[in-house]
Amino acid sequence: MTSDATTVKDYIAQVPQEQKAVLIQLQKTINKHLPKGFAEVMNYGMIGYVVPHKIYPDGYHCNPTLPLPFLGLAAQKNFIAFYHMGIYADPVLLKWFTNAYAKQVKGKLDMGKSCMRFKKNAEIPFELIGELVQKISVSDWIAIYEQHFKPGTKKSK
Repeated sequence: MTSDATTVKDYIAQVPQEQKAVLIQLQKTINKHLPKGFAEVMNYGMIGYVVPHKIYPDGYHCNPTLPLPFLGLAAQKNFIAFYHMGIYADPVLLKWFTNAYAKQVKGKLDMGKSCMRFKKNAEIPFELIGELVQKISVSDWIAIYEQHFKPGTKKSK
């Protein structure tokens, strides 16, 4: 669900009733564990967790007027999507998470490069998501982003 909501509260109000409780629980989990410095905003038509311009004035290289994205949370037609850019950028973090997920959840993890999809009646490991969220600080995320994504700042391997 891409939304034209301008606030997180308005976005949540637009979410279908059958997805609302899970979305709110994920939002609360993220906010409880989110390291200091990240901000919850509407970003790309979903709930976003970003590094604000006051901390990282360069913004996102694809569109510098936008703050640097880190996490996203969205209600889609058939699932709740949770995006974590750190998993996409850090193979060690990805391995830790997929191993921990397999130990905690019986079903297979439905995941793309940075997107986890939690379908209806899926078992969601909220505490594991919380642990994942707190593993990368704002300064860590900026360093990872600049190393892997920002043009002109990639380090040679």
